[in-house]
Amino acid sequence: QVKLVESGGGLVQAGGSLRLSCAASGRTFSAYTMAWFRQAPGKEREFVGLSTSGGNTDYADSVKGRFTVSRDNAENTAYLQMNNLKPEDTAIYYCAVRSGSGWRVVTRYDYWGQGTQVTVSS
Repeated sequence: QVKLVESGGGLVQAGGSLRLSCAASGRTFSAYTMAWFRQAPGKEREFVGLSTSGGNTDYADSVKGRFTVSRDNAENTAYLQMNNLKPEDTAIYYCAVRSGSGWRVVTRYDYWGQGTQVTVSS
């Protein structure tokens, strides 16, 4: 019923930018927290950033000042603007949603997208 579809990934050089989108469907998401996680090869999935239904945002220390989470509730879409990308940002990026407040941990989220690959070359 609930479906999340990420898009916008690709290959960029270090210092470049990408904008990821997460299109949500199946219900109204205005009361949901929408979050971004990423998973690099051989590593656990980690928190990147989130936007709560109340408009608050939160970011991992590794991306603060470089990444920005936003959302368009009318379109049920979340965005992740990534600037000054580094090779260590290379990962599959996932959109996730949960009903209620924001959490930084994977296990708190109810629904996940399929992921979109971001590769940053040096």
